[in-house]
Amino acid sequence: MAPKRSAAAAAPATAGPVPAPSPPTMPSASSAPAASSLSSGPKTLTQNSSIYDIAHTVWQQYLATTPQRTMLLDAFMGFLVLVGGVQFVYCVVGGNYPFNAFLSGFCAAVGQFVLTASLRMQTSGGTTSSTGSVSGGKGKAGKKGAAAGAGEEGSGVSPERAFADYVFGSLILHFFCINFIN
Repeated sequence: MAPKRSAAAAAPATAGPVPAPSPPTMPSASSAPAASSLSSGPKTLTQNSSIYDIAHTVWQQYLATTPQRTMLLDAFMGFLVLVGGVQFVYCVVGGNYPFNAFLSGFCAAVGQFVLTASLRMQTSGGTTSSTGSVSGGKGKAGKKGAAAGAGEEGSGVSPERAFADYVFGSLILHFFCINFIN
């Protein structure tokens, strides 16, 4: 991996001040028909886009770019949020007589959510740079990957190892939750 240059070294030497980039211009009313005929590309958002347009564009990008395994993890995390919410609402409305049971169930939902989020972070690949190494990671894995060379990915943990850790952590979590119910 090539060493990174500082911003001062990367900037070209100029005699005068550097002009600021001009803001993007909005299309005028006369160019709107020409722009609408080019609808084959992705829809671009403007500063005046509605919340619905923004949410729809984000959802379409999520569906187009997210792998199926990551979507499955996201669906399971949504289910865990729903289960935790139902348990909390039942505790507020129906009472919390076996309080240990409520705490155990709620902590199981929250703990499983945290473990699943950790699995998602470890298995959903980061962005790859032009050298082939994975970027976006912090800590020991990123340092190890940078020191190992350009031919090796810097993720640090294989997806199989991450899943094994997830299963082991889930077993420990549920063991403690079952024992806490008493």
